[in-house]
Amino acid sequence: MGADNRRILRRVGRAAAITGAVGAAGLVYASVIERNWFRLRRYELPLLPPGSPRLRILHLSDAHLTPDRKMLIEWIRGLEAHEPDLVVNTGDSLAHPDAVGPFTKALGPLLDRPGAFVYGSNDLFSPQPKNPARYLWRTSKNDYNKRRTPDLPWRELGEAMSASGWLDLNNRRGGLKAGGLDVALAGVHDSHIKLDRYEEVAGPADPSADLRLGVLHSPEPSNLDRFAADGYQLLLAGHTHGGQLCLPFYGTLVTNCGIDRRRAWGLHEYGDAWLHVSGGLGTSPYAPVRFCCRPEASLLDLVASS
Repeated sequence: MGADNRRILRRVGRAAAITGAVGAAGLVYASVIERNWFRLRRYELPLLPPGSPRLRILHLSDAHLTPDRKMLIEWIRGLEAHEPDLVVNTGDSLAHPDAVGPFTKALGPLLDRPGAFVYGSNDLFSPQPKNPARYLWRTSKNDYNKRRTPDLPWRELGEAMSASGWLDLNNRRGGLKAGGLDVALAGVHDSHIKLDRYEEVAGPADPSADLRLGVLHSPEPSNLDRFAADGYQLLLAGHTHGGQLCLPFYGTLVTNCGIDRRRAWGLHEYGDAWLHVSGGLGTSPYAPVRFCCRPEASLLDLVASS
């Protein structure tokens, strides 16, 4: 072998080694660092009647909890220090048959505050190994066509939250007092597994309420449109994980539902309403990585309109 060929092989070897090292470092960062680098987003929105006191909503979503996620459990538990007036959980809380106890431990004193919840598909069906590249050309909605019998303890999850006084909003309406204000709520079960029944909550939201909230797991425009048309001022959803694997200077690649990439997370106008999509706190245990998309919860401070 000539000297030129040996030099070329050495260069190729060095390039391959550098590429491998960069890939390994990226995987470690995404799975160990960013996945556990929790963030609390904060927003202020003038939605309340003039003269109303501030109402602080804590929006939780997509914990996908397994019992070994100790850092996540303690971080959620610490959110009580922010003294929310209302806690809303938009689903996908579980990722393990034994996760109900750890999840209620994570909520801890938050369960003593007014709250409401809906389910996501992963509260009913356990996670399964999947090729994440499939999300680039389709959603996971059809993955559930052959899964008819839930294998996660969703009933126990709901009972634990309901026993603390939280409203079960799965295809239901309700009302509660939070921060001294009357809040009217309506919610739907997860459209991703075709259990949403908006017709069961359809109709104008209570016009006498100080605040009208629509709650759902997956931000499907067909349901969002109906909530907005019925007069719900703020719509809370999760499901997207904010994209989970995002690109610098580009952002979200996929949303795994009908919402556009621009509204995969954060607070946005939606017709006459406002939409907040949580980027979520967890990941599937079979895809335990996040990149340019830190796990999050949100505090929404609603204040009086001028």
